[in-house]
Amino acid sequence: MARTEYESLDLDGHQVRISNPRKLYFSQAGITKLELVEYYLAVAAGALLGVRDRPMALKRFVDGADGEPFFQKRAPASVPEFVRTVELSFPSGRTADEVVVDNLAALAWVVNLGCIDLNPHPVRSGDLDHPDELRVDLDPGPGVGFDDVRRVALVVHEVLAELGYTAWPKTSGSRGIHVYVRLEPRWGFGDVRRAALAVAREVERRAPTLATSRWWKEERHGVFLDYNQNAKDRTVASAYSVRPRPTATVSAPLTWEEVPDAELEDFTLRTVPDRYAALGDVGAGIDERAFSLEPLLELVARHEAEGLGDAPWPPNYAKQPGEPPRVQPSRRRMADPADLAPTDPDAPRGRRGSVAPAMPSAPARNSDGTVPPTGRRRSTQPLLVIGQAADKAEALAGLDRWRERHPVVAPYVRDPEDILVDAMRGRYRVWWRIRVNLRNVPADLRPAAEPPDPDYDPWRD
Repeated sequence: MARTEYESLDLDGHQVRISNPRKLYFSQAGITKLELVEYYLAVAAGALLGVRDRPMALKRFVDGADGEPFFQKRAPASVPEFVRTVELSFPSGRTADEVVVDNLAALAWVVNLGCIDLNPHPVRSGDLDHPDELRVDLDPGPGVGFDDVRRVALVVHEVLAELGYTAWPKTSGSRGIHVYVRLEPRWGFGDVRRAALAVAREVERRAPTLATSRWWKEERHGVFLDYNQNAKDRTVASAYSVRPRPTATVSAPLTWEEVPDAELEDFTLRTVPDRYAALGDVGAGIDERAFSLEPLLELVARHEAEGLGDAPWPPNYAKQPGEPPRVQPSRRRMADPADLAPTDPDAPRGRRGSVAPAMPSAPARNSDGTVPPTGRRRSTQPLLVIGQAADKAEALAGLDRWRERHPVVAPYVRDPEDILVDAMRGRYRVWWRIRVNLRNVPADLRPAAEPPDPDYDPWRD
């Protein structure tokens, strides 16, 4: 049997073996695994600034960007002596040793494991309970262009600057923009998340046609400010991370002067090293000053005085005090599933063998297709879950079959915002859910809910 091909790199006196260096990691762009490693080494100072001293969840693409990743919170059973680990606790109370990347050799080592992008927690290893980073994640909805994302980012800048903060923007490398503020590590995750929600609501108030703070997708429009990215155990792709997209786009730090004209495709694995060589790390000053959270907590207090309480938490968290009903508005005639959810947020949840009971894909309807009144706030958006799959292509094939089964309805569901393709984070892997919004379908033509096709159960294993 032939020996596995490898490339050995000498990095700061440590030998790092890169296995299968010629393996294509980005088939469309023709980028190999070794080229991915070389990219990170070319921007190493900037990449390490975003992850140094931070525990990291490993998102491993062992089959390259075209394959499905799996999540590995715990460090491998054995790690090289140049890789540090730190014990991190999850919301469930469980703990695990996570990898900390502090040097060139550790950086190359995690990339060799298949980590295309780097996903650190917003805490330092010396204080794992108090974030030192506020993360404003701008996530455009279906059909929303990057021009709107840029406009919303500028409103975020305006809000934060008025409160006295220095904010640091970067492209997400996917479709959005991230804005970071360095914090004094004196407040817990709950306070930082609540502050991020206040930012989202203030931006929505100033740009109501462009931005939304609404958690439920059926209520969103434009650019969603995902405040829950600041909840404990959430991670975001760090600065200079390559993203698993066909052109190998990069989560690239920007200056605020660049934001109005920035284009996502300008920042790729092949273009960013030249930019970095010419300009250096434009986000290098982020650690020069850490800020108090107090100005944002004062904004939280003003919002609460106006009657704006908490907003929904991620679904894998136990129900929080003061949290509104954790069920999408179109289903609020039913029990709030969070009241029935396990207190262990790491526990499996799904239809088969789950703690929470099965929920139908849509509420019961009257004979005219309308939802009967329930006395509770409800979305007017009629949504159907039509497919759940382990693979995105399989989920989209299910959408095609649904259209074939409903030829009269399909022409009404053409708006990109009416087809919701959600990448759902399972216990170890991403899975895919397809929903359709029937808002443009005449009531008398709307089909009833059906069993999803395909009907993948992400918790089966």
